[in-house]
Amino acid sequence: MHIFYTKNIQGQIGILDEIESHHCIKVLRLKPGDEVCMVDGIGGFYEGIVSVPDHKACTIDIKQAKFEYGKRDFHLHIAIAPTKNIDRFEWFLEKATEIGIDEICPIICQRSERKALRDDRLEKVITSAMKQSLKAYHPVLNHSVSFNDYVKSHAKTGTRLIAHCMEEEKLELIRIKPQNADFTILIGPEGDFSAEELQIAVKEGFIPISLGNSRLRTETAGVVACQIISDIMTLREK
Repeated sequence: MHIFYTKNIQGQIGILDEIESHHCIKVLRLKPGDEVCMVDGIGGFYEGIVSVPDHKACTIDIKQAKFEYGKRDFHLHIAIAPTKNIDRFEWFLEKATEIGIDEICPIICQRSERKALRDDRLEKVITSAMKQSLKAYHPVLNHSVSFNDYVKSHAKTGTRLIAHCMEEEKLELIRIKPQNADFTILIGPEGDFSAEELQIAVKEGFIPISLGNSRLRTETAGVVACQIISDIMTLREK
Protein backbone atom coordinates (compact mmCIF):
# COMPACT_ATOMS: atom_id res chain seq x y z
CA MET A 1 0.00 0.00 0.00
CA HIS A 2 1.24 3.51 -0.83
CA ILE A 3 2.35 5.63 2.12
CA PHE A 4 2.43 9.42 2.37
CA TYR A 5 3.75 11.96 4.86
CA THR A 6 1.63 14.81 6.13
CA LYS A 7 1.51 16.97 9.23
CA ASN A 8 -1.97 18.14 8.29
CA ILE A 9 -4.31 15.78 10.14
CA GLN A 10 -7.69 17.28 10.92
CA GLY A 11 -9.93 14.92 12.84
CA GLN A 12 -10.86 12.09 10.47
CA ILE A 13 -9.17 13.52 7.40
CA GLY A 14 -5.61 14.05 6.28
CA ILE A 15 -4.59 16.59 3.67
CA LEU A 16 -1.43 16.01 1.66
CA ASP A 17 0.83 18.92 0.71
CA GLU A 18 1.39 19.82 -2.94
CA ILE A 19 4.41 17.55 -3.42
CA GLU A 20 2.76 14.48 -1.89
CA SER A 21 -0.54 15.27 -3.63
CA HIS A 22 1.17 15.49 -7.02
CA HIS A 23 2.86 12.15 -6.45
CA CYS A 24 -0.42 10.58 -5.32
CA ILE A 25 -2.64 11.87 -8.13
CA LYS A 26 -0.37 12.65 -11.08
CA VAL A 27 2.35 10.01 -10.68
CA LEU A 28 0.57 7.08 -9.02
CA ARG A 29 -2.79 8.08 -10.55
CA LEU A 30 -4.77 7.07 -7.48
CA LYS A 31 -8.52 7.51 -7.61
CA PRO A 32 -11.30 8.10 -5.06
CA GLY A 33 -11.70 4.98 -2.95
CA ASP A 34 -8.11 3.81 -3.37
CA GLU A 35 -6.54 2.73 -0.08
CA VAL A 36 -3.45 4.54 1.24
CA CYS A 37 -1.48 5.00 4.45
CA MET A 38 -0.16 8.19 6.03
CA VAL A 39 2.36 9.04 8.73
CA ASP A 40 2.53 12.39 10.51
CA GLY A 41 6.12 12.26 11.74
CA ILE A 42 5.17 12.35 15.42
CA GLY A 43 4.01 8.77 15.87
CA GLY A 44 0.70 8.73 14.02
CA PHE A 45 0.09 5.98 11.46
CA TYR A 46 -3.16 6.24 9.50
CA GLU A 47 -5.00 4.01 7.05
CA GLY A 48 -7.57 5.58 4.79
CA ILE A 49 -8.94 6.12 1.29
CA VAL A 50 -8.56 8.90 -1.24
CA SER A 51 -11.68 11.05 -1.09
CA VAL A 52 -10.79 14.28 -2.94
CA PRO A 53 -8.12 13.62 -5.61
CA ASP A 54 -6.82 17.19 -5.82
CA HIS A 55 -3.27 17.17 -7.19
CA LYS A 56 -2.40 20.17 -5.00
CA ALA A 57 -4.24 19.23 -1.79
CA CYS A 58 -5.39 15.63 -1.88
CA THR A 59 -7.79 14.68 0.92
CA ILE A 60 -7.68 11.28 2.61
CA ASP A 61 -10.55 9.95 4.72
CA ILE A 62 -9.03 8.22 7.75
CA LYS A 63 -10.50 4.79 8.56
CA GLN A 64 -8.03 3.66 11.21
CA ALA A 65 -5.41 5.47 13.31
CA LYS A 66 -2.56 4.18 15.44
CA PHE A 67 -0.63 6.46 17.77
CA GLU A 68 2.93 6.12 19.09
CA TYR A 69 3.41 3.65 16.23
CA GLY A 70 6.82 1.99 16.54
CA LYS A 71 7.80 4.16 19.49
CA ARG A 72 11.13 3.24 21.09
CA ASP A 73 12.02 3.73 24.73
CA PHE A 74 15.32 5.50 24.06
CA HIS A 75 16.55 8.62 22.30
CA LEU A 76 19.52 8.59 19.90
CA HIS A 77 21.18 11.79 18.74
CA ILE A 78 24.13 11.54 16.35
CA ALA A 79 26.25 14.63 15.69
CA ILE A 80 28.26 13.85 12.58
CA ALA A 81 30.61 15.69 10.25
CA PRO A 82 29.22 15.98 6.69
CA THR A 83 31.25 14.07 4.11
CA LYS A 84 32.96 15.74 1.16
CA ASN A 85 30.86 13.58 -1.15
CA ILE A 86 27.31 14.60 -0.25
CA ASP A 87 25.93 11.30 -1.60
CA ARG A 88 27.67 9.49 1.24
CA PHE A 89 26.16 11.79 3.84
CA GLU A 90 22.71 11.29 2.32
CA TRP A 91 23.32 7.53 2.44
CA PHE A 92 23.97 7.85 6.18
CA LEU A 93 20.74 9.83 6.68
CA GLU A 94 18.78 7.22 4.74
CA LYS A 95 20.18 4.19 6.56
CA ALA A 96 20.11 5.77 10.03
CA THR A 97 16.45 6.67 9.49
CA GLU A 98 15.66 3.12 8.39
CA ILE A 99 17.40 1.65 11.46
CA GLY A 100 15.93 4.22 13.83
CA ILE A 101 17.34 7.56 14.95
CA ASP A 102 15.74 10.54 16.68
CA GLU A 103 18.00 13.49 16.01
CA ILE A 104 20.89 14.40 13.71
CA CYS A 105 23.18 17.40 13.86
CA PRO A 106 25.84 18.09 11.20
CA ILE A 107 28.99 19.34 12.94
CA ILE A 108 31.77 21.29 11.23
CA CYS A 109 35.15 20.14 12.50
CA GLN A 110 38.74 21.27 11.99
CA ARG A 111 39.28 18.66 9.27
CA SER A 112 35.86 18.96 7.64
CA GLU A 113 36.01 19.18 3.85
CA ARG A 114 32.34 20.12 3.50
CA LYS A 115 30.91 23.07 5.38
CA ALA A 116 27.77 23.92 3.37
CA LEU A 117 24.60 21.86 3.28
CA ARG A 118 21.16 22.12 1.73
CA ASP A 119 18.81 21.32 4.58
CA ASP A 120 15.80 21.07 2.26
CA ARG A 121 17.45 18.34 0.19
CA LEU A 122 18.52 16.42 3.29
CA GLU A 123 15.01 16.64 4.75
CA LYS A 124 13.65 15.01 1.59
CA VAL A 125 16.10 12.12 1.96
CA ILE A 126 14.99 11.57 5.57
CA THR A 127 11.30 11.80 4.68
CA SER A 128 11.65 9.29 1.86
CA ALA A 129 13.53 6.84 4.10
CA MET A 130 10.95 7.28 6.87
CA LYS A 131 8.11 6.35 4.52
CA GLN A 132 10.01 3.50 2.87
CA SER A 133 10.82 1.88 6.23
CA LEU A 134 7.29 2.42 7.64
CA LYS A 135 8.44 4.73 10.41
CA ALA A 136 5.91 7.08 11.98
CA TYR A 137 8.51 9.32 13.64
CA HIS A 138 10.44 11.83 11.53
CA PRO A 139 14.04 12.33 12.77
CA VAL A 140 14.92 15.92 13.64
CA LEU A 141 17.60 17.43 11.40
CA ASN A 142 19.32 20.34 13.11
CA HIS A 143 21.18 23.13 11.34
CA SER A 144 24.92 22.58 11.03
CA VAL A 145 27.06 24.01 13.81
CA SER A 146 30.76 24.16 14.64
CA PHE A 147 32.19 21.30 16.70
CA ASN A 148 33.24 23.61 19.54
CA ASP A 149 29.85 25.30 19.77
CA TYR A 150 28.04 21.97 19.71
CA VAL A 151 30.15 20.30 22.38
CA LYS A 152 30.13 23.27 24.73
CA SER A 153 26.42 24.04 24.38
CA HIS A 154 25.02 20.50 24.32
CA ALA A 155 23.04 19.60 27.42
CA LYS A 156 25.20 17.69 29.89
CA THR A 157 22.73 14.84 30.30
CA GLY A 158 22.46 11.26 29.12
CA THR A 159 25.20 9.00 27.80
CA ARG A 160 27.53 11.24 25.76
CA LEU A 161 30.13 9.55 23.57
CA ILE A 162 32.79 10.49 21.02
CA ALA A 163 33.99 7.89 18.49
CA HIS A 164 37.55 8.30 17.19
CA CYS A 165 40.46 6.32 15.71
CA MET A 166 43.35 7.77 17.70
CA GLU A 167 45.65 5.64 19.86
CA GLU A 168 44.00 6.75 23.05
CA GLU A 169 42.28 4.77 25.78
CA LYS A 170 38.64 4.18 24.87
CA LEU A 171 35.73 1.86 25.47
CA GLU A 172 34.07 -0.35 22.88
CA LEU A 173 30.60 0.95 22.15
CA ILE A 174 29.21 -2.59 22.10
CA ARG A 175 30.27 -2.95 25.77
CA ILE A 176 28.74 0.30 26.98
CA LYS A 177 26.30 -0.18 29.86
CA PRO A 178 23.99 2.83 29.65
CA GLN A 179 22.67 4.34 32.84
CA ASN A 180 19.74 5.93 31.00
CA ALA A 181 18.04 5.92 27.61
CA ASP A 182 19.42 9.18 26.20
CA PHE A 183 22.42 8.84 23.85
CA THR A 184 24.54 11.42 22.05
CA ILE A 185 27.35 10.18 19.79
CA LEU A 186 29.92 12.36 18.01
CA ILE A 187 31.24 11.07 14.66
CA GLY A 188 34.17 12.90 13.07
CA PRO A 189 35.09 13.77 9.47
CA GLU A 190 37.27 11.90 7.00
CA GLY A 191 40.62 12.21 8.74
CA ASP A 192 39.03 11.94 12.20
CA PHE A 193 38.73 14.52 14.94
CA SER A 194 41.84 16.46 15.85
CA ALA A 195 43.62 15.77 19.14
CA GLU A 196 42.47 19.21 20.29
CA GLU A 197 38.82 18.40 19.54
CA LEU A 198 39.05 15.11 21.40
CA GLN A 199 40.52 16.92 24.39
CA ILE A 200 37.74 19.51 24.33
CA ALA A 201 35.04 16.83 24.14
CA VAL A 202 36.50 14.81 27.00
CA LYS A 203 36.77 17.94 29.11
CA GLU A 204 33.06 18.55 28.49
CA GLY A 205 32.21 15.03 29.66
CA PHE A 206 32.10 12.98 26.43
CA ILE A 207 33.40 9.42 26.79
CA PRO A 208 35.85 8.19 24.08
CA ILE A 209 34.66 5.04 22.31
CA SER A 210 35.67 2.60 19.58
CA LEU A 211 33.27 1.20 16.98
CA GLY A 212 35.38 -1.91 16.41
CA ASN A 213 38.69 -2.94 14.90
CA SER A 214 38.04 -1.69 11.37
CA ARG A 215 38.77 1.86 10.25
CA LEU A 216 35.39 3.08 9.05
CA ARG A 217 34.34 5.86 6.72
CA THR A 218 32.39 8.65 8.40
CA GLU A 219 29.04 7.61 7.00
CA THR A 220 29.65 3.94 7.83
CA ALA A 221 30.65 4.84 11.38
CA GLY A 222 27.38 6.71 11.83
CA VAL A 223 25.32 3.75 10.65
CA VAL A 224 27.31 1.26 12.77
CA ALA A 225 26.85 3.44 15.87
CA CYS A 226 23.13 3.65 15.17
CA GLN A 227 22.80 -0.12 14.84
CA ILE A 228 24.89 -0.91 17.92
CA ILE A 229 22.78 1.37 20.12
CA SER A 230 19.63 -0.23 18.71
CA ASP A 231 21.01 -3.69 19.52
CA ILE A 232 22.11 -2.67 23.02
CA MET A 233 18.69 -1.28 23.90
CA THR A 234 16.82 -4.20 22.32
CA LEU A 235 18.83 -6.67 24.39
CA ARG A 236 18.34 -4.52 27.47
CA GLU A 237 14.56 -4.81 27.06
CA LYS A 238 14.83 -8.61 26.97
